This record gives sequence, C-alpha cells and structure tokens, in this order.
Amino acid sequence: MKRQVDVHQHLWPPGLVEELRRRRQPPYLDGWLLHLGGEPPYSVDPGDHDLSRRAAQEEGLVLLSLSSPLGIESLAPPEAQGLLDAWHGFADDLPADYGLWAAPALVEPDLDGLAKVLAHDRVHGLQVPATALSTPSALETLAPVLATAQQADLPVLVHPGPATDLATDQPNWWPALTSYVAQQSAAWHSWHVAGRSLLPTLRIAFVGLAGLAPLHHERLAQRGGELGAIDRHVYYETSSYGTQAIDAMSRVVGVDPLVNGSDRPYAEPTDPGLGEALSRAIFVANPHHLLTGGDR
Repeated sequence: MKRQVDVHQHLWPPGLVEELRRRRQPPYLDGWLLHLGGEPPYSVDPGDHDLSRRAAQEEGLVLLSLSSPLGIESLAPPEAQGLLDAWHGFADDLPADYGLWAAPALVEPDLDGLAKVLAHDRVHGLQVPATALSTPSALETLAPVLATAQQADLPVLVHPGPATDLATDQPNWWPALTSYVAQQSAAWHSWHVAGRSLLPTLRIAFVGLAGLAPLHHERLAQRGGELGAIDRHVYYETSSYGTQAIDAMSRVVGVDPLVNGSDRPYAEPTDPGLGEALSRAIFVANPHHLLTGGDR
C-alpha cells in the first residue's frame, strides 16, 4: 500500500549548520541568528532542525529541501562546495522515512558530480531555485542541469530563491507573499513558454501552487498567450495554501497535478477538506506519480 508523502520540508543537518557558522557574509549563522542578503535577520529555532524531534511528528515519506532562499546554489564554486557537500552528505544519515532533494551548483555546474548525487537511494530528485528559471532564456541556460534529472528519471522541484526587496518596514511575512510568489509565477511562465520543448519527459513540480500562475489563464489569453492543454508531467505543490486556493487550482489544472507539501517548520500540512478522494490523490497517489512516473 502506498504511503502518504510530504514532498517539501526543511531541516538543516549539523554539517550545514557548521558551514553556515564559518561564513561571515550572507548567508551565514551567528549562533542561531540567520543573516541573508534580502531578508531581515531571522532567529532559527534549533528544535526545528532536530531530526529525532521532527520524525516524531511525521507519517509516511518526507522529502527535505535545501533552503533555496539562502542562495547557496548561486554562490561562487569555492563558497558553495562545502555547503552543498554538507547537504548531500546528510543523505547518508537519513532514516528510511526521509529523503532529500539534491541541489546543484549553478555558477559552474558539475553535471557528472550531480548525476552521482542523484543516484543515491535517499535522493528522490533535484531542487532548483525559481530565480534560475526567471525567463525563458534563463531556463534554456539551466536546461543541462535539469536534463541531469531527466536522464535519471527523477523529478525537479522549483522552490523560491533569495528575496531581493529588503526594507526595514517589512513585516516578517513580506518575502513569502511578494518575492517568493512572483518568483514562482515567473518560473512557471518560463516553463510554459519553453520548458517542454527543451525537456520532453521531465516531471517538474512548482512549490506554492506556482504562485497561483495558472489561475491567471484568462489574463494570459487576453494578453496574447494561451494556457493550452494541461501538461500531465507538471505538478503543483500545496504548501501554505488551503481549501479555496486548492479548489480553484483543481478547477483549472485538475486534481492529478496537485501534490502535498507542507514547508514544515515554516508552515503546517493542510488537508483542504474537499473530500476523501481528493485528499488521497494529493497526499498519496499524485506525489508517488511525481516521484516515479508510475501509476497513481
């Protein structure tokens, strides 16, 4: 019997914490105070990154994501390598109910090295920051990295990258409701324009319902674009959204592309309460199809 899956959580291994504490430029940790270039300092709860404590809350398979707003993927290679090695090394320590999304170095991608990481049995796919797909031409540049996942028959998760609109008068939720949403929408539109022609068999999921981009299909049509046929290998992860947004998305793209992700510890899992069949699709059948491409 297939298990429930949460495709999107965050938990930092001790090695990554140590690497972040060695740094003196963003991203870095001062104790447990996180400093980023585009957001106010953030006080991290150490308990959020305690694997034993977190595991007690979970049911089914949990996939952990590198926090792309840190900007690690886009650091210069000498800075990025130690951080990425610490992240990927975490795969060796994970219990059976956990897996990782791999993360690429984007400045000078090591495609052979990435392929080896993707072959690890605790790695279930590749995560990339939405900022790397901000335009169709950016997507074309990224295509060889994405093709590494396609060749491994593994999916890609598109996650918000670094915020860039730091100001002292912002409430703490500001990046999540502005920069992150806009990034996801831009990445989805880039994929809509150019993705499938570049990567014909890639399974790809967009965090946060792709910034609700598909709901703008009427505006897209008015401005000269077209939603077109629903791509059965494009998925929409549900974190931070509930009944109204999930219901609205299902009316545009259907139920099959919707996959459960919580973004824990920054948000909690949400059952949209739209019926047992839909909940089973979102929490069980659809995530398995994203991960394996097999039957729902």
